Amino acid sequence: MQKASLIFFMAWSDVSARYKRSVLGPFWLTLGTAVGTVGLGFIWSELFKIDRSTFIPTLTSGLIIWQFIAGCIIEAPTLFNRQAAIIRNLVLPLSIHPIQLVFKNLINLMHNLPVYFVVAIVFQVNFTYYSLLLLPCLILVVANLLWITLMLGLLGARLRDLEYLVAAVMPILMFLSPVMYRPNYLPFSQKLMWLNPFSHLIEIVRAPLLGIPPSLLVVYTNLALCILGWSVTLIFFNKKKTRVALWV
Repeated sequence: MQKASLIFFMAWSDVSARYKRSVLGPFWLTLGTAVGTVGLGFIWSELFKIDRSTFIPTLTSGLIIWQFIAGCIIEAPTLFNRQAAIIRNLVLPLSIHPIQLVFKNLINLMHNLPVYFVVAIVFQVNFTYYSLLLLPCLILVVANLLWITLMLGLLGARLRDLEYLVAAVMPILMFLSPVMYRPNYLPFSQKLMWLNPFSHLIEIVRAPLLGIPPSLLVVYTNLALCILGWSVTLIFFNKKKTRVALWV
């Protein structure tokens, strides 16, 4: 219980420190997402020739989910380097740091979700019983992001250039992932899109938000990523965890 309180305190402190002395505080996240959704929604709906009532909820949900995923991954390579003072001077489990990072971005996600619900009401998205799958699907994505941030954190502590590589690659991956569209919107075979793991991370959360069930392919892929990812990460973590204090 004390560890959970510490993680929450650290995560909330990071969010609060970013918006210190601002009027709206973390709600600048909400405002930024709302403005981006309105601007991109009207432009891209014309480019894709898709009805706005269909496209804008898809775009909004995709952007919100991507911000959550990308926020975790971009910060992950510097995860342990930023906490060097704590790692060197306090006896705390290293696992606290990836949990704190994911939880911080989860708080940001909670600030952005109201934007989607406003859009869903305006464009009359039909919420169904499948919408109740949002929580378990989100938990599965969080489980995947935890091992991804832990692995990238370990690699980033040893290889400092990884931070810049990830920062350079993520904007490209945004356009290669179904953030502003769904795979079935593509003029070519959507099978290529499913080769991208981020497609599965996005779609498993977006489908319940749109009131439809995620496909079995998406669910099974996320489960496989979670099992395989954690298996490899835990082996690597157990071998290298004693060296992290030296690396940072």
